[in-house]
Amino acid sequence: MKVNKKKRDGFNGEKLISLPEFLFSRKPKDDFFLNSLYISHIGYFPKAAGHYRNRPKGCTDNILIYCVSGKGWFSIAGERYEVSANQFFIIPATDQHLRYASDVDDPWTIYWIHFTGSKLSSLNDSLSIKSLINPKTIPFDEHRIRLWEMIYNCLEKGYSDENLNYANLSLYYLIANFLFPQKNIELTQTPGGDISDKVIEYMKANISARLTITDIAAEFAYSTSHFQNIFRTKTGISPIDYFIHLKIQRACQLLALSDLRIKEVAAAVGYSDPFYFSRLFHKIMGSSPVDYKNKNRV
Repeated sequence: MKVNKKKRDGFNGEKLISLPEFLFSRKPKDDFFLNSLYISHIGYFPKAAGHYRNRPKGCTDNILIYCVSGKGWFSIAGERYEVSANQFFIIPATDQHLRYASDVDDPWTIYWIHFTGSKLSSLNDSLSIKSLINPKTIPFDEHRIRLWEMIYNCLEKGYSDENLNYANLSLYYLIANFLFPQKNIELTQTPGGDISDKVIEYMKANISARLTITDIAAEFAYSTSHFQNIFRTKTGISPIDYFIHLKIQRACQLLALSDLRIKEVAAAVGYSDPFYFSRLFHKIMGSSPVDYKNKNRV
């Protein structure tokens, strides 16, 4: 077995930024962007042979580590966890003894980020961050890497308020990518891979039609009841309610961006009766089409 000299950093090809504490202490405590949740350190260690950190007093930051290849381990309060490729873990801020290191024979390549802030405890509680101490396996996603690189490149360009705000707001997106990887795949995949995607595209293409649930089910060769069940399971809403909301979304666009009269907008989204359309619009949007048009004219 190889024995590598232990070191904190200094790996060939590494990237590392530690942000000065004064960047945040200079700001009022109620500054939303720079105090609620912010990045304190960010790094990338490729094939980090000998990587080892020993934190006897823990860490006041949350630590997110994403292993893209190789292996490693970490321990907190004496309990050890093994980490392998395509796994991530988040260690919430703690005063417990904390250690982590790359594997001696197959050292990990990791993207990592420390983050803290006045709302850290609230974030940890609301998202159950403690449950993410156990390493989680997630599918590799190039978009996740590009997002990390975008944050890093932004901070590398300097510590202006604009750069800090952009990077720290992007941190929320990065965390969401790790916590909900399947959702990111669903939202970025090519439309049409799922029956609900095909149905939604069909609805958009027929936004001016008065389709019934039977019409839509027949278009995709489903019985009405089975079609309703699979669509609601996928989207959380019935097909007709979804279609109505698409119509109202389109109506909002026409009201804000065109000179069409209310009855013309109603007809464009499939309603021959402008009074019925107005009542439906008010029910969903909380205001009449006229009021919406006056408030949102571009």
